Amino acid sequence: MSHHLFLLSPSDTPLYSLTHQSTKPVPSVTSPLASNLPTWSTSAFAGTLTALSGASSATQHTSSGAVRVGGGQDRHVIQMIANAGLDVIEDVMRKETAMYLKSVDKFNEWTISAFITPGNTKFVLLHEGKNDDGIRSFFMDVWELYVKTMLNPFHTAHSAIRSSVFDNRVRASARKYL
Repeated sequence: MSHHLFLLSPSDTPLYSLTHQSTKPVPSVTSPLASNLPTWSTSAFAGTLTALSGASSATQHTSSGAVRVGGGQDRHVIQMIANAGLDVIEDVMRKETAMYLKSVDKFNEWTISAFITPGNTKFVLLHEGKNDDGIRSFFMDVWELYVKTMLNPFHTAHSAIRSSVFDNRVRASARKYL
């Protein structure tokens, strides 16, 4: 099961992104779009159906030996889903005062959860399973790490977070809660 985290500034500029592959078993779910079509019609569109259903069809090996999943077209589909969820997040922000907005939108198997900081920075998480308590704890950890990063005098506000310490701690939190 994969999780995709995006941190966005108040002006929706990307600050940080993370793709995390969970070690938990993935439930086998068929794409609702593919299941409604006859088999002869899905063969020509197999790549598109795979990408839109949220499955990862591309694996890339990095120079450090790690495997990166979701590159290429799949990464663009994930970004499209996250960007489409921003409008829904803005609507929910107007109605609710809570920082953690649980699941605000759904696209096929992907659920979009959001966390809004008091400074209006958006944490957007795309996930496939339901784990509200784990996601809430993950967002709280990421928020604490984000605040510590913003307190760093060498980091400028609304610029991309490139700290390896921040990245390693967010990854550790993702392994713990997601």
